[in-house]
Amino acid sequence: MKTLLLGAEGQVGWELRRALATLGTLVVAGRADGADLADPDRLAATVRALAPQVIVNAAAYTAVDRAESEAALAQTINADAPAALARVAADSGAWLLHYSTDYVFDGSGERPWREDDATGPLSAYGRSKLAGEDAIRASGCRHLILRTSWVHAARGGNFARTMLRLAAERDELKVVDDQVGAPTGAELLADLGALTLRDAMRRPELGGTYHACAAGETSWCGYARHVIGWAKARGLALRVAPEAVQPIPSSAYAVPARRPLNSRLDTRKLREAFGVTLPPWQQGVERMLAEALNLPLAAPA
Repeated sequence: MKTLLLGAEGQVGWELRRALATLGTLVVAGRADGADLADPDRLAATVRALAPQVIVNAAAYTAVDRAESEAALAQTINADAPAALARVAADSGAWLLHYSTDYVFDGSGERPWREDDATGPLSAYGRSKLAGEDAIRASGCRHLILRTSWVHAARGGNFARTMLRLAAERDELKVVDDQVGAPTGAELLADLGALTLRDAMRRPELGGTYHACAAGETSWCGYARHVIGWAKARGLALRVAPEAVQPIPSSAYAVPARRPLNSRLDTRKLREAFGVTLPPWQQGVERMLAEALNLPLAAPA
């Protein structure tokens, strides 16, 4: 079986190289190969020529704030390109695995969002991702859509590493405390992608939209405090203590794109359909930090 991976250089895509290897032959394609999501027609032609049995789209326009001024480009990459992939999958009978986001919701309330809850994105990025989801579902192709939140990985920059850099440079930090979600590792998302694909190909009725994120919840402030506490316990020279991270409201941190305050995602459907137990968010963050910073998981005695 041939699996085509798009977005292999991204956080989730890099981990998917490993996770998808168990499904058969893995083909990776990028812009240089004609798989440019900014050119949906060329992308579709490339995928048709490769004729995979499985298409995995881990590529996306993810610059949330810049999308407010580049809405057309975000729409092309996050909506038009997935629509093109879905048409190819529908015509060929291939499976399509696509990753989406908590930003498709308006962030109201405090209850975790279920897959069938009404959507209401607040930003151009969220609207483009929702349009991509809708196009895939409307195509009639066999698909899996995994919505997730607050993705992190050891490769590249991320919120945790930014907090550690700032905590080493400054005497105090102020971090948003009214946005709540679950930091989720790229490694976990890749493993869930491979597992759900494997099972859905055996039982096509499992196809559909699922929420996939780590267990538990925290705010960005709580996330920062956990990261700083973990790092200080392993000897990193930081000027800011965890308890010195000051909570602030989103209104005090001006950005072009509105963020959902409630990014909690209800994962019951995923857990019950595929029989998985999701690890607590702290576990994934600590594993990521240990790898990224070459530190031990366990604190010195």
